[in-house]
Amino acid sequence: MLAATATVIVATGQSPANIIILSLTVVSVSFVGLGAYRMLSPLVAPEVDAPLTIGGRTRVALEREKALVLRSIKELEFDFAMRKMSQADFDEMAGRLRQRALGLMEQLDAGGGYREQIEREVARRIGVPVAEVESEPTCRCGTTNDPDARFCKSCGHRLKTAAD
Repeated sequence: MLAATATVIVATGQSPANIIILSLTVVSVSFVGLGAYRMLSPLVAPEVDAPLTIGGRTRVALEREKALVLRSIKELEFDFAMRKMSQADFDEMAGRLRQRALGLMEQLDAGGGYREQIEREVARRIGVPVAEVESEPTCRCGTTNDPDARFCKSCGHRLKTAAD
């Protein structure tokens, strides 16, 4: 808008139609420049937040595949219950699908959860070392609970809090 105003001031003595066309041209060139900047700025950004990869694949892709495999197991069990396949075929396919599901779950567990990623990102943004971020309370039974938990999610034992 400032460039359009400057164009109007410089173009004194022109007809109103010419001034409007010049102003619209300057505004449209400004929008094109802004679009080019927004398109090219990620290419030269110093830090790019890439999604977490586990074994060369993103966590979202692994979770999607796990859901598909679990759905396939349910459909296979339904087909077997409807007597659409033999016991030998069911055992073979169910074994392969269950093995794949277990492998995906192990990959997801080994990659860490979203909670750790979020805590690291929050600590990085506020400038607090990760070690100083509030840790998750562990019960006497060995279960790790949420930081705001009062009772163990496994055995129900009351957890020690800062107020205790």
